[in-house]
Amino acid sequence: MSFNTSSEASSNALYTDLSGYYDLMCVDINYEAQSQTIQRLHQLFGNKGNRHLDLACGTGPHVRYFLDYGYQSSGLDINQPMLDIAQTRCPEAQFSLQDMCTFAVDEPKDLITCFLYSMHYSGEIARLKALIESVYNALSPEGIFCFNAVDKDKINNDSFVRHSADNEGSHFVFQSCWHYGGEGEKQSLRLNIEKTTDDETQIWHDEHPMVAVSFSELQTLLAPYFDVYMFEHDYDKIIPLDNASGNALLVCVKKS
Repeated sequence: MSFNTSSEASSNALYTDLSGYYDLMCVDINYEAQSQTIQRLHQLFGNKGNRHLDLACGTGPHVRYFLDYGYQSSGLDINQPMLDIAQTRCPEAQFSLQDMCTFAVDEPKDLITCFLYSMHYSGEIARLKALIESVYNALSPEGIFCFNAVDKDKINNDSFVRHSADNEGSHFVFQSCWHYGGEGEKQSLRLNIEKTTDDETQIWHDEHPMVAVSFSELQTLLAPYFDVYMFEHDYDKIIPLDNASGNALLVCVKKS
């Protein structure tokens, strides 16, 4: 079975098809370290509130950690099967089926997160602007927005991440890489997934359309709404971003 997709809708369909394997696909991700770092940044830059929202929350692993830290944590995603898994993982949390670029909340949040470069799923600058404005409107005074991003001008198209895992009698191979053509506001996340069971292999090929921005462009988009602090994409220590780095962790404090 092979899927060759490029639109947002079809990308979402791929995640629906693989929702039961999403956590396996992300098995190498240290959700705890990521959550602990953002909690620390929130303690340093935040308003001491504990109302948290995770954008593009997927199956809810980050929400689970923030609940355990004592936050009133919630999540949203555009994929209902993912949210069903998240609700099972975090029965005390509130989840909603919403587009992160046009979402609304019932009460202001003190911390909004967007992990795993999911901000780039906005797809184009206009929708990224809408996401930023939606976050601003959803935050309480001096609330913070934390997310990670990649600089389009520092993408190496030949670099990729690959890992394998076994689950319930099947062998999985996952590979992902960024690709940027060198101009414009579009880049892509290319995914290749293989599932082998009893010598029968299913293959998924997918290319997700992602918004491409440089860090300077991103700072310009954020500046009317937030005071922006950029750090190395390192979940072991908090250090300012080196200008040579192509990946960053951003802390954005809502302006009054």
